[in-house]
Amino acid sequence: MSGTVRNDIAIGKKVKVVQKQDQKSGKLTEGVVMKILTNSASHPHGIKVMLEGGIVGRVKEVIE
Repeated sequence: MSGTVRNDIAIGKKVKVVQKQDQKSGKLTEGVVMKILTNSASHPHGIKVMLEGGIVGRVKEVIE
């Protein structure tokens, strides 16, 4: 499942995100959603979230 629709993402879900500094390389970071930062219903580059541990990035893949 892609991370472009806000309703697909919930607090506590495991996701893969791309951080700002990793956008060119496409390196993904896996973690658990602590907070959803994007207010709109969808975003073409992925919904911005904060993972447990404070990492902020855009969701590229929802794992569970």
